[in-house]
Amino acid sequence: MYCSTHSFHVHATCRAQIVGWPPIRSYRKNTLQPKKAEAEAATGMYVKVSMDGAPYLRKIDLKVYKGYPELLKALENMFKLTIGEYSEREGYKGSEYAPTYEDKDGDWMLIGDVPWDMFLSSCKKLRIIKGSEARG
Repeated sequence: MYCSTHSFHVHATCRAQIVGWPPIRSYRKNTLQPKKAEAEAATGMYVKVSMDGAPYLRKIDLKVYKGYPELLKALENMFKLTIGEYSEREGYKGSEYAPTYEDKDGDWMLIGDVPWDMFLSSCKKLRIIKGSEARG
């Protein structure tokens, strides 16, 4: 195609056609993209958080926290509530709320039932429910 420098409109059109040349083959594009694990590490691990009775959802990055105590403190601050102490035998005692999470299989479990690393690899979303519902 002939590009005339006399007309601005034609010159801009010719310039737009030149950008991106030469084309990059798809196998080369794939090598330029970061690996999935690297991308996840850079972006974080965001999950939705809901609370029974609250009209809104929140999203948090689980990779920011180093363990359950930090995560629970953040949830308490986020929703202005007290969760209480966790016991393997009784769950969360001394609180009217219990934090739960949905795992990869779609099962709802109490936060703290599994080791932290296993929780991070299986958590899809969080939900804070009434403590009476968790015990029942």
